[in-house]
Amino acid sequence: MRLQVGRPLARWQRATYNPVMNFSAISALSPLDGRYAARLAKLRPAMSEQGYMHRRVQVEVAWFIALSDCGFAEFKPLSSGARTYLLGLVKHFSEADGEAIKAIEKVTNHDVKAVEYWLKSKFEARPELLAAAEFVHFACTSEDINNTSHALQLKAGREQVLLPALDAVIEKLRDMAHAFAGVAMLSRTHGQTASPTTVGKEIANVVVRLTSAREKIAGIKLMAKMNGAVGNYNAHLSAWPDFDWEAFARKVVETPEPLGLGLSFQPYSIQIEPHDYMAELFDAVARTNTILIDWSRDVWGYVSLGYFKQKLREGEVGSSTMPHKVNPIDFENAEGNLGLANALLRHLSEKLPISRWQRDLTDSTVLRNMGVALGYAVLAYHSLNTGLGKLEINEAAIAADLDASWEVLAEPIQTVMRRFGLPQPYEQLKKFTRGEPMTRELMQGFIAKLEIPAAEKQRLLAMTPASYTGKAAELARRA
Repeated sequence: MRLQVGRPLARWQRATYNPVMNFSAISALSPLDGRYAARLAKLRPAMSEQGYMHRRVQVEVAWFIALSDCGFAEFKPLSSGARTYLLGLVKHFSEADGEAIKAIEKVTNHDVKAVEYWLKSKFEARPELLAAAEFVHFACTSEDINNTSHALQLKAGREQVLLPALDAVIEKLRDMAHAFAGVAMLSRTHGQTASPTTVGKEIANVVVRLTSAREKIAGIKLMAKMNGAVGNYNAHLSAWPDFDWEAFARKVVETPEPLGLGLSFQPYSIQIEPHDYMAELFDAVARTNTILIDWSRDVWGYVSLGYFKQKLREGEVGSSTMPHKVNPIDFENAEGNLGLANALLRHLSEKLPISRWQRDLTDSTVLRNMGVALGYAVLAYHSLNTGLGKLEINEAAIAADLDASWEVLAEPIQTVMRRFGLPQPYEQLKKFTRGEPMTRELMQGFIAKLEIPAAEKQRLLAMTPASYTGKAAELARRA
């Protein structure tokens, strides 16, 4: 490879990329690239270092092509063939290309400069591009390329992987909410028996929370800046002082892909983009994960109570010593991985908006863990979806629990007593039911003695724990 005909190969051009070792799934340090590698195959192209390099090449190409259209005498508009070739470098960027850039980085010890040199090396035998090679990375600081690349990574990760995985959970829960809308279930507040609900209504609560949280994740604008070393277009204006560089940068950032970046323009920054939008995004994902931790624990409890059974899988073992066990491992794994995701996401959101003066490097290494944080979230979503797919409702167990809890009708009885002005209704029911085992016969005997209209008495006598669910079924079907 040569940048200019007749020049000897530079040291970086002779270098080859030799990884420290050939990794396998069982030698990976992170379980995301080891035990769970297959489940995160869709996220890896967007959020890996390979994905990061790919986006850097995309930004450099978009900036280079756009510069050629500025009307500068020194850089004529590129031919259609040159544009097609450059966009092809982005479209067909491969692992081998990434390794070639890593080989250059071994010499430069600078990752963005390695991308620049790699791109220039692709101009050999193309005189039109070779003549304009110094307009690659023109007036850019590394962070002009990095911040835009991070935003493009998050765009792909969010839209192609994270949201679809979350949507699958929401849709599964919505189907369950509708299917079980009318299945009465005993509530438990403070762990004690409480007014009945329905299975579908409790799931609908989660669906509504998740839907709102999902909208917040999807609605956050992904910001990008391209304004030079300290955000003032200093280098740009030194070359062409009369050109509107801010408008040009905005155009490159906001023009849809592939000729632009399809992001939202950040007009004010130091050397780095402030990362406030990242904090907002990561907080939104963490809040979503918190909802799912809550649900994971609840459904774990319902399995423990026997309200749900789990479909058996041939050959699967629940315990190394207790043959009868079918453990709710998918919900346990989800809870654990959601916790890991949130620990990372919250560090990202707290750290990234902070930078000393016009730039320090503490954000750089932290940003390389965006994929890890999102990876644990996506892994958890997959576990949840798998676990939900195994659940089978156990209506007999749910009905038996209700039938053993006639004390929950103390609430409607004392409320009707209040309506008709009977003395101390709450206190009467408290004395009658508290700490005492209640049966249908006892509760109906209490109702029969009430001095209320006959029609109201009959309505109370017909009530059972399973029928005392209010609007739960309607609310579940509406979700």
